[in-house]
Amino acid sequence: MEPMPGGYRTTDLYSRVGWSLRDSRTDDGSRLTVRVAVTGASGFIGRHVVRELVHRGAEVIAISRHPDPPISSTVTPLVADIGSTGTNPFVRMGRPDALLHLAWGGLPNYGSSDHLNKELPRHTAFLDACIDAGLTRLIVTGTCLEYGLQSGELSEATAALPTTSYGEAKHRLHQHLQELQATHDFGLSWLRLFYVYGPGQAATSLYPQLRAAVAAGKSSFDMSIGDQVRDFLPIETAAARIVAVILNYANAGTINICSGQPRTVADTVRDWLQTWHTDITLNLGVYSYPDYEPFAFWGSTLRLNSLLRSI
Repeated sequence: MEPMPGGYRTTDLYSRVGWSLRDSRTDDGSRLTVRVAVTGASGFIGRHVVRELVHRGAEVIAISRHPDPPISSTVTPLVADIGSTGTNPFVRMGRPDALLHLAWGGLPNYGSSDHLNKELPRHTAFLDACIDAGLTRLIVTGTCLEYGLQSGELSEATAALPTTSYGEAKHRLHQHLQELQATHDFGLSWLRLFYVYGPGQAATSLYPQLRAAVAAGKSSFDMSIGDQVRDFLPIETAAARIVAVILNYANAGTINICSGQPRTVADTVRDWLQTWHTDITLNLGVYSYPDYEPFAFWGSTLRLNSLLRSI
């Protein structure tokens, strides 16, 4: 085997599901340092994932247009835009052992045609260039919106039937990468995120809006009727599960990153308030239901739990 920066490059090792980066060793028995590149590293999910990767002993190339100050000596910030990374972004990243692709623009406007006309071509070109240059392990975050308006418990075997431009763009990218595996030897893990929440989330989301209302001492909070059923997952748990996949599975396929616990939005809000030991009057029914989501849906965790138990 020919050693390269960050570990050994052997397509046989990297194509085996279950081969662990975390537990890898060199020929002399010493431990390899895992190098993971993360796009969108300064975003909500990215910051938590970078922190978890550092906690797990990995080196991180934190890629962003406006990188955060490194939280550790094992984090290397890299200023880059997905649409203008040059002809060989994989080399510019230092040939990492794995790439976690979180970056995506135009959110939370899920219906914008820019997802298909601008974002999809940009991200396809970026990932194609990385794979062509030798990337052997790719992890990409998808979305529960790939399932479209299907109701009930949604497993990875449920057909993708997106109804939003964002969901359609992610689905097409997933299909393209799966087709690319027929001609290129790389592992692919596609992580469909459900309703992740927590510190650092965009101010327009439900969780930070409620936190802000409580912090401001407001007596009431406007929201929808709240009887719609969703699948909420704390960001800390989501980050730990994402990192577990990165470090332990080279080609995990499609995985739901979710709680598997259906809860109404109103009950979830009340749980948050109880956790914060505070109360506020909920003005239910001020906002209508989003038209791009089914009334009740949540994710299945059977496949995720099976993977985690085998680690």
